[in-house]
Amino acid sequence: MTTDPKAIQPSELDQLPDRDPEETAEWQASLDAVTQAAGPHRAAYLMRRTLERAEGAGLALPKLLETDYVNSIPTADEPTVDGDEAMEQRITAWNRWNAAAMVTRGSKYGVGGHIATFASAAWLYETGFNHFFKGKEGDGSGDQLYIQGHASPGIYARAFLDGRLNEEQLDNFRREAGGNGLPSYPHPRRLPWLWEFPTVSMGLGPISAIYQARFNRYLTSRGIKDLTNSHVWAFLGDGEMDEPESTTALTLASREGLDNLTFVINCNLQRLDGPVRANFKIVQELEAQFRGAGWNVIKSLWGTAWDELFQLDTTGALVRRLREVPDAQVQTYQTRDAAYIREDFFNKDPQLAEMAKLLSDDKILDCFHFSRGGHESRKVYAAYRAALAHKGAPTVILAQTVKGHTLGRGFASKNANHQMKKLSVDEFKDMRDLLGLPIADSAFVDGVVPYGHPGADSPEVRYLQERRAALGGPAPARRVHPLAPLPAPADKAFASFDKGSGSQNVATTMAFVRLVKDLVRDKETGKRWVPIVPDEARTFGMESLFPSLGIYSPKGQTYEPVDRDQLMYYKEAKNGQILNEGITEAGSMADFIAASTAYATHGEAMIPFYIFYSMFGWQRTADQMWQLGDQLGRGFLVGATAGRTTLTGEGLQHADGHSPAIAATNPAALSYDPAFAYEIAAIVKDGLRRMYGEAAPGEDPNVFYYLTVYNEPMPQPAKPSGVDEGIIKGLYRFNTAETAGLTPAANAPRIQLLGSGTAIHWTLKAQRLLAEEWGVAADVWSATSWTELRRDAMDADAALLRGEDRVPYVRRALQGAEGPVLAVSDYMRQVPDQIAQWVEQDYSSLGADGFGLSDTRDAARRHFGVDAESIVVAALAQLARRGEVKATAVKEARERYGL
Repeated sequence: MTTDPKAIQPSELDQLPDRDPEETAEWQASLDAVTQAAGPHRAAYLMRRTLERAEGAGLALPKLLETDYVNSIPTADEPTVDGDEAMEQRITAWNRWNAAAMVTRGSKYGVGGHIATFASAAWLYETGFNHFFKGKEGDGSGDQLYIQGHASPGIYARAFLDGRLNEEQLDNFRREAGGNGLPSYPHPRRLPWLWEFPTVSMGLGPISAIYQARFNRYLTSRGIKDLTNSHVWAFLGDGEMDEPESTTALTLASREGLDNLTFVINCNLQRLDGPVRANFKIVQELEAQFRGAGWNVIKSLWGTAWDELFQLDTTGALVRRLREVPDAQVQTYQTRDAAYIREDFFNKDPQLAEMAKLLSDDKILDCFHFSRGGHESRKVYAAYRAALAHKGAPTVILAQTVKGHTLGRGFASKNANHQMKKLSVDEFKDMRDLLGLPIADSAFVDGVVPYGHPGADSPEVRYLQERRAALGGPAPARRVHPLAPLPAPADKAFASFDKGSGSQNVATTMAFVRLVKDLVRDKETGKRWVPIVPDEARTFGMESLFPSLGIYSPKGQTYEPVDRDQLMYYKEAKNGQILNEGITEAGSMADFIAASTAYATHGEAMIPFYIFYSMFGWQRTADQMWQLGDQLGRGFLVGATAGRTTLTGEGLQHADGHSPAIAATNPAALSYDPAFAYEIAAIVKDGLRRMYGEAAPGEDPNVFYYLTVYNEPMPQPAKPSGVDEGIIKGLYRFNTAETAGLTPAANAPRIQLLGSGTAIHWTLKAQRLLAEEWGVAADVWSATSWTELRRDAMDADAALLRGEDRVPYVRRALQGAEGPVLAVSDYMRQVPDQIAQWVEQDYSSLGADGFGLSDTRDAARRHFGVDAESIVVAALAQLARRGEVKATAVKEARERYGL
C-alpha cells in the first residue's frame, strides 16, 4: 500500500535537510507495509508505541496529546493498598449514607443541597483521607485541600463519623442563622476550624490551587518556611473546567515544575444541566489540554470488571469503540438494559459482537452501570501514588465516575440529578441494602431517614482516627496558630510624609511606592512584604525595586538582562521578593490570596500588596476579591492610576469611575480614597497595626485594605495636627476659608466642600474662586473613605435599634459646620452619596458618571462637571436655593466660566 502523496500535508520537517533520503524512504515503506498487511489500526498502534518508547528514551519529540480511552496504569502495575480495604468500604458506606441523609432531611426546610456529586466522588476523597492527605498536627503545614464545593455533604458526613460534628449540626446544614449550622459549601469565614479554602464560585479553586502551590515554593525559596513536604490537592468537576480561570494558569504550573500540585478531576461526564460534552469526550479533551500545557496526565477510567473485556480485546476493537462513543451515549448506557447495550455498543463492530457472546447480561451491566476507575479504591490509590512519585511537573488525574453512584437507578446519570435534593424512604432502604449497612426498618420514624453511626468506639471509627493520626491529624482542617504581633515598622517611614513635598509635585502612586520601599527595608518585617504586580511595575514607578528585591523565579536568572549596565536593571532571582505575574490580574489576585492567608495556612504572617490599574482590579476580578474575604485574607490592594479623569489619554477602557462602589459591596474590604501622601502613610500604618499588630477590642483583623492612588503629580501639603482619627474614620476638616488665608467677610455665606482623592485639588481651587470672585466662604474637608463613614453610620443605626444612643461619626464631624454640604469625587456620584442620609446639612454631590473618554485632564473634568469652575457653579446653586446668594449669580458664573 502506497500513501497518496496528494494527502501528505506540508510540515515543519519540510524545512529540515534530509541527510539520508534512502533511509527515510525505508521507514516510510515499512509503515506502508504494516498498514497494508495488518490494517491501519495496527499501524497506528505501532506508531504510538514507538513514540512512547522515544519519549521514555528522552528523545526530543513532540508528545502525543491523547492516549487511548483506557487507564494509564495497567492492572498488573497497580500497587497493593496499604490498608484494610474492607474496613474502608464500610467507612465509605457510612459516609455515603449520612451525606444523602443530611441533604434529604434538610429538604423539608427548602434549603436545598446536592447529593449526586459526592456520590460520584466518594472514593476520590476517602482514598486520600485514608492514605495520602497530610494533616496539620504533624511536621510542617500539612497538605492543602481544595474540596469541590458540591461535595461538601460528604466531607461533613466524614467529620460526623470521626466525632468532629454532631447530629444537630448535620440537621442545620444550610441553616446558619442560629449559630450552629453548616455552610452549604467550603467557607472559612463560616466554619473556620474546618474549611481552609472557599471553592465556590467554580473555577476559582483551580487557579487558586496553582498559585498556592507556587507560593509554597516561593516561601521555601525565600527561607520563610520549608514546605517541601506540603502537597496541594485540588478536586474539580469536569464541567467546572470550562470556566476560564480553571485553565488559565496551567502553563505556569508546568513551566515552574510544580510537582507539589495534583488536580483530581471528577469526570462524571455531567455538568449542572446535562452532559459536559454530549457529542464529544471530555476526558480526551482535558487530556490533550493538560498534556499540551506540560502536565503529567493519569487516566483512571475503568474498574476491575473491565479487565476481562480488555483481555478479550485482541484486535483493539473495544478500545477503538470506547474512543468513538460520545459521552452522552455513555451516560445513556448507564440507564439502559443489557439488550440495549449489546445492540448499540457491541453490535456496531463484528469483532465486538463476537466478544459480547462471551459476556453475560450481568457482566455487561456490571461494567456499564457500576465499574469505573473513580469508584474503586485500588484504582484511585494507584493514581495517587503515581502522582506523588512523578517529579518535575504537576499531575492531573482524570477519574471517570457516575454521577449519583449508589443512589439508585432514579439518580445515576440522570440529567436532572444536580437538582434532585432527596431520596424517598424506599430508595434509602435500597441504598442501605446495596451498601450493606445495619440500619433497621424501624429506624425510619414517621418517614424520616435516620443518620447512621457505628459507634464512637467501633472498629470503623478507630480505624478512621488511627489513619488520620498517622497522617498528621484531621483533614480538612484550618488552623490559626497563635502568632506574636509583628513589630511595628520604625515610625520614621511614615513620619517622613508629614512635612509634605514642598515645591515638588508628587503623585500619590509614587508616594505609596516610596513608602513601600522604606517598609521593605525594615529589619524586622521587611522580608514579610510580598509585592505583587501584573506586568505594570514601570507604569507605577516600581522598577527601582527590581535590583534591590529581585523578581521571584524558580530558575533564577539564566540570561544577561539587556539593561544590566543600568542602575535599575531587570533582576530575577530564586529568592526574589517581587511577584511579577505578567498580564494576568486573575493570577495576581490568586497570588495575593495565597500570601494574605499564609498566617493560617502556614503559620507565617506575610504582608502582600498588589498594585494594579484600578480599572482592571475590582471590575475584572471582583469574584476573587470575594474569595479573598471568604478566606479571611489580609493585606493591601492598591488601585493605581485611579479615577475617571486622571489617565484620560488611555480612554474609556482605563477610566475607573466605579471601583470604590464595587469595593463598598465587600464587607471585608476597607476602601480608602486618600488625597495626600501623609494620608496614605497613616492608613497603611493603621492597617499594619490592625491586621498584623495589636487590633483594638472589637476590631476584626481579618480584613483587607483597598487604596486608590493617582498618577497626577500634585503638591503634597504638610500634615495638619490632630487629623489621624479623621483619616482612619474617613473624614476631617483640612482647612477653613480663614486658615486658607482667604479672609471672607463677616457675614459671607458659607459652604462645606468635601473632596476625596485627586478631587480635593479641584475643591481647593474652587474654595479660592468662591472667596475671591463670589464672596463665599468655603471650608474644605478630606473624605478619605466614604465607605467607612457609611459603615460607621449603619452601625450607629443598628445600635439605636438595640437601645444604645450612638451618633454616627460623620454627623459628629460635621456638627456645627455652617451652610450646605457639597461632596466631590472623581467617581460616580453614588460613591460620595453613600453618606447622604446621615448628613444633617443640605447635601449635594458631583461625580464623574457615565463612560470615560480620551482627552486632557482639564477637558475631561469639564466634560463631567467636576472641575473647580463646575464646583463653584454647583456651590452657588446650592446657596441660591437657600436664598443666601442671588439666583443671578449662578447664571453669571456659568457664563463667566463657559459652562
